[in-house]
Amino acid sequence: MLKARVANGSLTRLHRGVYAVGHRQLRREGHYLAAVLAVGPGAVLSHRDAACLYGLRPGDHRQTDVSTARRVKSTARIRVHRTTVLTPADVTRLGAVPVTSLARTLVDLACLVPRDHLAKALAEAERIHRVDVRGIEGALERLRHRAGPGNARLADVLAQHRAHGLELTRRELEQRFLALFDGAWRDLPRPHTNAIVDGLEVDAVWHAARVAVELDGWEFHRHRRAFQRDREKANALTAAGWTVLRFTHHDVVHRPAAVRAQLRRVVARS
Repeated sequence: MLKARVANGSLTRLHRGVYAVGHRQLRREGHYLAAVLAVGPGAVLSHRDAACLYGLRPGDHRQTDVSTARRVKSTARIRVHRTTVLTPADVTRLGAVPVTSLARTLVDLACLVPRDHLAKALAEAERIHRVDVRGIEGALERLRHRAGPGNARLADVLAQHRAHGLELTRRELEQRFLALFDGAWRDLPRPHTNAIVDGLEVDAVWHAARVAVELDGWEFHRHRRAFQRDREKANALTAAGWTVLRFTHHDVVHRPAAVRAQLRRVVARS
C-alpha cells in the first residue's frame, strides 16, 4: 500500500519513514519537522538550524541539525548531534517543531561558529527576543563538561555583552543607581525616582536643583522608536531649563565613582 502510494505520487518520501502528502514543496518549518521526526522520539531541531528557526542566522541547506539522546546515525540530509544532556529547560516548540530553547541553541551554536558569528547571533537574539542571560549561564553549567572551546567562547561573548548593560532589568538598574546614595555616599541626597517633570516621566530627579537623570539600559532603550523618544524628551527638558544627564548600565555598574562625582558637581552648581 505504501509503495503504491509512493509510486503514484500521492506520497513523497522525505526521509526514511517520513513522507509528505501529494508533494514535497514544504515550507522551511515542514522540512525541519520532517528531519526531527526522522531521527525519532525525543529529537529536537538544534544548532545552526535552530538558530535559523529563531531568526538569528541563515540555516544550513545541505544538512539539518537535530539533537537526540538516542544512538542515531547522520544521513546525507540530517546531521545528528548525540547529547546526554537534554533537560526540559533545554527544549521547547516553535509552532509544530520541537527545538532547543533559545539559551541552549546559543550554547550549541558556540561549538560550531567563530566568535564574531556567535556575537552577532547573540545580538540578534537580544534584538528580536527577550534573552535570559541567566538561562544561558544555566545551559552552560549543564554542559560544563563538554569538550571543545565553545563554552569558553560563549562565556567570553556574554562577558562582553554584560559589560554593556545587557543583563540587568530596568528595575535592577534603578536599584543599582539608588545604591550610589547609600552608606558612605550619603553626602549626596537621594533623588526622587520615576518622577513627572513638566509632564514627562524621568528616571531620577533633584527638583530643587532642576537636574534630571535618565538611565540607558540596552534592554529598554534599544529600539529606534525608544531612541527617538529619549532624544525628544531630553530636548524638551533642556528647553524648559532642566539639566539632563544620561548614564548607561556600564556607567552605573562599572564607573559608580565617576557617576557620583559628576552628579555632585552638577547638583551643587545648580
